[in-house]
Amino acid sequence: MTEPGTFTEQNPIRVFLLDDHEVVRRGLTDLLDAEPDISVVGDTETVEHALVRGPALRPHVAVLDVRLPDGDGITVCRELRSQMPELACLMLTSFDDEDALLDAIMAGASGYVLKQIRGSDLVSAVRTVASGQSMLDPATTARLMRSLRADPAETPAIAPELASLSPRERDILALIGDGLTNREIGKKLYLSEKTVKNHISRLLAKLGVQRRVQAAVLASHVEPRGTGGG
Repeated sequence: MTEPGTFTEQNPIRVFLLDDHEVVRRGLTDLLDAEPDISVVGDTETVEHALVRGPALRPHVAVLDVRLPDGDGITVCRELRSQMPELACLMLTSFDDEDALLDAIMAGASGYVLKQIRGSDLVSAVRTVASGQSMLDPATTARLMRSLRADPAETPAIAPELASLSPRERDILALIGDGLTNREIGKKLYLSEKTVKNHISRLLAKLGVQRRVQAAVLASHVEPRGTGGG
């Protein structure tokens, strides 16, 4: 598989599409194939076909509709990533659904965008998740974080994992939750980017998650040091 960040016209980002509307699939294919560093390698309208064709096509990115007649894209994301851990899944939906966002993140999705997104922004989102970064609709994510902070019922299940983190790791996790990059975290905490990366690798392992976007959800339960409640 091509290394993240090295996609070119000769080695394009391989994209697989799942949407039950043919016109949407055609539009996405035309939009993405017009980019020299992106190639749509296949598409389908059903969960069943996606689970068969996806692994065979070995895409770098899967753009998955969340709601489908025979299931949902979140299940497809979870199943495909169990076979292809390096696959980046970008969830595409017309629904502004916090529950679906949380489910998608915990299924290992790299991004979640609404179908109202501009074409150029969707192209950027595909490149972003292909490079190993996360791409989430900011407004939806902000509401999710607020709702999680306001829901104490979630805390007991997550508290033990958070308790295993060092104070420095908790600081870094809180900054991940604020959407900061490794470089920005390093500047804020006066650490090298490599040191931040090492801390993040350790805290992801402690939390039992693979992606920083999953850690960002857990970060909603981190009380920043030096600040009071209220």
